[in-house]
Amino acid sequence: MRLVNVSYSYRKRAPAVLRDVAMTLAPGDVAEVVGANGAGKSTLLRLLAGLTRPTTGTISGRPAVVGFAPDRFPAEQPFTVAAYLAHQARIRRAAVEPWIDRLGIAHLMPERLRDLSKGSAHKVGLAQALMAEPGLLVLDEPFAGLDADARAELPAIVTEIAGRGGMVVVSDHQGGLRGLPSVRRWTVLDGEVKESTASTLPVTAAPTAVVAVTVPADEVPAFVARMRTDGYLAGELDRT
Repeated sequence: MRLVNVSYSYRKRAPAVLRDVAMTLAPGDVAEVVGANGAGKSTLLRLLAGLTRPTTGTISGRPAVVGFAPDRFPAEQPFTVAAYLAHQARIRRAAVEPWIDRLGIAHLMPERLRDLSKGSAHKVGLAQALMAEPGLLVLDEPFAGLDADARAELPAIVTEIAGRGGMVVVSDHQGGLRGLPSVRRWTVLDGEVKESTASTLPVTAAPTAVVAVTVPADEVPAFVARMRTDGYLAGELDRT
């Protein structure tokens, strides 16, 4: 897959968000996209996935099957998880059942999409992106809000896709794939995309903060359980 002199602007005569991007993805490649908020990472991912057309330049060699999981799953839809995934499976002629088990979402199937927490919605988004065995998998902040089990499973999934010749591009400020060998790293800065070496991107933990939340006493166990399911460290601080 090749990008040649790709630029993108949101409207005519507006400054280019990305300009003169030139890169190549080969079968089996895993690329991590890094950069500051607003640098254009999500725009680059949408261009790669074919959801956005470049203003100038060309993108060629995109695989026929593309899986895309946005950083914010569009949960405001009138479906249950089961109905949504069944619909996607019919459209793509794919089987979703293996991903229901692997991502740990069986208990979510009766829930309505609009009632899901961010982490749970994100796992549903991953399931729809993975079900058709994509030749190109594009993930925007895939580790955000995931519980520990799903967080541990995702690098193995990416490794398997690359191992069968698929290409994977991930925007991930948490560095969840940096333990994998031969990960390519693209830095988006000032509208340009440049490949970085591993030495320029040290592995650092995501910044954390402690937040105090007041909830009714009888709701504490359920609230704590929900926060832990979404991948947060949560405990009972006070019962006053």
